[in-house]
Amino acid sequence: MGFYYFDRTYLIFIVPALLLSLFASFMVNGKFRKYSRIQNRRGITGAQAAYNVLAAHGVTNVTIEHVKGNLTDHFDPRTNTIRLSDSVYNCATIAAVGVAAHEAGHAVQHAVGYVPNKIRGAIVPMVNIGSRLSWIVIILGLLLPVQYIYVAYIGIALFSLTVLFSVVTLPVEFNASKRALKTIKETNMLSAEDEYSGARSVLTAAAMTYVAAAFSSIMNLLRLIVLVSSRRRN
Repeated sequence: MGFYYFDRTYLIFIVPALLLSLFASFMVNGKFRKYSRIQNRRGITGAQAAYNVLAAHGVTNVTIEHVKGNLTDHFDPRTNTIRLSDSVYNCATIAAVGVAAHEAGHAVQHAVGYVPNKIRGAIVPMVNIGSRLSWIVIILGLLLPVQYIYVAYIGIALFSLTVLFSVVTLPVEFNASKRALKTIKETNMLSAEDEYSGARSVLTAAAMTYVAAAFSSIMNLLRLIVLVSSRRRN
């Protein structure tokens, strides 16, 4: 029994995860395209929106930079830098304001010591090790005689670190969007309700990609457990 070929466990665990991931990707790209075509009434660019969120929370030591690409926006806690993509940094669209405010929300989390964010940062070294070694150890455990199946379970334990990371990421992403939308409304960056609803739609769709990633990680973990347990029984 293998990991990559089509079998019953693939249908049960992997196909639903793939479908959810495709749906989430379709939604976020569709919403972003839609609201990237609509200029916000106040003419606020993504860079200005990020600055406004930081200022509203009294965060002053964060740099805002332009980065090439599409939907490559991110906050780098190592350098305290928000990097905004081509379609966000200097664009005064509803989508640009929503995305930039979300990344600024991450910067605020970092500044105030938001606990789930600190937990996620703390487990990154372990996750990196686990992601590199897990499959090697699992496959080795399956190739060895069945009495050494515990080696495969060690690999599964290493893989579970990536699952933990994807689950811990969820509250971090949800909270960043919550901070962003709250600040957008309080500072009146998007003055009309339809603009605010558009930004919320973009961020809700983006959040679905993280839900899909967590679901995929969990389903992969469950499949591994089923496959290795089946090997032990056989």
